[in-house]
Amino acid sequence: MTMELIIPYIFIAAYLLGTLWVGVIGYQRQKNTPDDYFLADRKIGPVVLFFTLIATNFSAFTFLGFSGSGYRVGMSYYPMMGFGTALVALTFYLIGRKVWILGKEKGFITPSELIEERLGSKTLKLLFMAVMVIFTIPYLTLQPIGAGYIIEILTHGQIPYFVGALVLTCFIVLYVFLGGMRSVAFTDVLQGVLMFVLIIIAVVAIADSLGGFSEANRTVYEMKPELFERQGVGNFFTPEKWFSYIILWSLCVPMFPQMFMRFYTPKTPHSLKVSATLYPLVTAIMFISPVLIGVWGHIAFPDLAGKAADRIFPMMLAEYTSIMLASLVMVGALAALMSTLDSQLLALSSMLTRDIYTSHFRQKASLKEQTIVGRVLIIILAIIGLILAYNPPATLMTIATQTFTGLAVLFPTTIAALYGKNIHPLSCIMSIVVGEGMLIGFLLEVIPISWAFGFLPVIPIVVVSTLIIVIGTLFRGKEKGERGNV
Repeated sequence: MTMELIIPYIFIAAYLLGTLWVGVIGYQRQKNTPDDYFLADRKIGPVVLFFTLIATNFSAFTFLGFSGSGYRVGMSYYPMMGFGTALVALTFYLIGRKVWILGKEKGFITPSELIEERLGSKTLKLLFMAVMVIFTIPYLTLQPIGAGYIIEILTHGQIPYFVGALVLTCFIVLYVFLGGMRSVAFTDVLQGVLMFVLIIIAVVAIADSLGGFSEANRTVYEMKPELFERQGVGNFFTPEKWFSYIILWSLCVPMFPQMFMRFYTPKTPHSLKVSATLYPLVTAIMFISPVLIGVWGHIAFPDLAGKAADRIFPMMLAEYTSIMLASLVMVGALAALMSTLDSQLLALSSMLTRDIYTSHFRQKASLKEQTIVGRVLIIILAIIGLILAYNPPATLMTIATQTFTGLAVLFPTTIAALYGKNIHPLSCIMSIVVGEGMLIGFLLEVIPISWAFGFLPVIPIVVVSTLIIVIGTLFRGKEKGERGNV
């Protein structure tokens, strides 16, 4: 094997061993309690919290999905994602500060525990948890899919797609299994810095090979000018769809269990304020790079279609940069997906452990037993993700959009739990059931897409879900008033 072929293996091995070493450090510092294993003992400072939030949220979709969408849709994908994701910072603070206060006061570990305590319904708790788990698993699956794509291209096919996905997942499981949230948070700092720096290096290097940013854009514009139109290729972004995506990100991102549980972890609420302030700046700088690379992909690879475009990022690196630089940048992409997958595995395992195992089967389970069960569930969830990743069903963008919509349905119930008064749990149950039923109806085309009035289905779905809670609250308030007058 020549040195050129060995280099990717050296970079991948060095990175994996580095993350494993950080994971071992987390293991050595843990106290073997649920608070410590699942939430790093609620003592994360502002710097670590900021990096763990961005590393958890920026995933394989950021590198591969963004570039693939840039290839298919064009430059208009950037302002939609940049502005929409920046608005997530507002919901971070709106939800996060209240969640932190309640978590500190009541000792909550999972999102469902907060919902049960605030709204007083075990049925609602289980429904809320089930939706989080069901709609997080497809997004979890994106990470091994991304790992397989990256490693297969980086090693010129010597490591097949699924083998690459399997190897990366095993390493993630190992350090999460050992150190829990403490290991995840420590590795997120490393991974957050790597992904931010290396994605910028990637776009600069590719631009240089294409004659500079202006020349690269000019070349693509001459080939396909609609890539630079506001509405994107094929009028993809109507005003209604643009609005829909911006709202979608703001509603769904805090509803991912791995993000929601981050709100429990800071030592003080000041850490959340720092993260919410810096988050929009990072998205503005970071998101332009993969979209540009995707748009420029038409120069060397003009005929990609469907999910084949999701491989354009590593393909462009292989085409326009040295093997050493391509390998280094792909480590940044691996960092993005690994930092998301580790958090997803830990969050889902904590919910299944606390909300199912200890609540319904072993109420007197010891603290040590809970962490053992959590570790076993991490392995099971990783296996499920790999099974689903074996034959990817759709583009990364399609999978993400459907997943995000399912989670956005939980947003009205979360706001009601945190800020509402006289909220009847039945109205929240109906809100979630009807909302998810509408999503299934749109996906199966039982509900005509025309009923969305040009918006993505998430808009009418969340409007209806919110109205159900509002109407239920008004009726409950009216009933209490009538009883008070009797």
